[in-house]
Amino acid sequence: MTLLLLPLLLPVLTGLWFWSRPLLRGTWRRDPAWYVWTGALLLLGAGAAYLVGSLAGASLDPEEACHRAGQPYDREYRRANFDEYTRWFPLHDRCHADYDLVPAWVNPTLVALPAGALVSVGYGVGLGVVRRGASRCR
Repeated sequence: MTLLLLPLLLPVLTGLWFWSRPLLRGTWRRDPAWYVWTGALLLLGAGAAYLVGSLAGASLDPEEACHRAGQPYDREYRRANFDEYTRWFPLHDRCHADYDLVPAWVNPTLVALPAGALVSVGYGVGLGVVRRGASRCR
């Protein structure tokens, strides 16, 4: 799974470099682009979390993935709850009623990061509109 996340490393490091420059200079409070970059990085993090959750188990055979995790595989439970595995959200890949191969942090992250991105981009756009309006009044 770490090999799958390796191509994300360069864009993330580049984004963090652009994001940290105003932070280190102290100009981030007045910079609308910083808030937009923050929103973009949060969305990138949400994409990585979705990738981790959707590849949980990372096997075409769910029974094998459950046994690798040290859990018994309940075929009847999976048949009864088939719609649970075909949904986009929330992500689940259960071996039985009490064990999910998808880490517990994935679904809350898939809510929190896009919400934070929306707030950040909205604030950045608002800051840019206020700044543009203030420059026209001069």
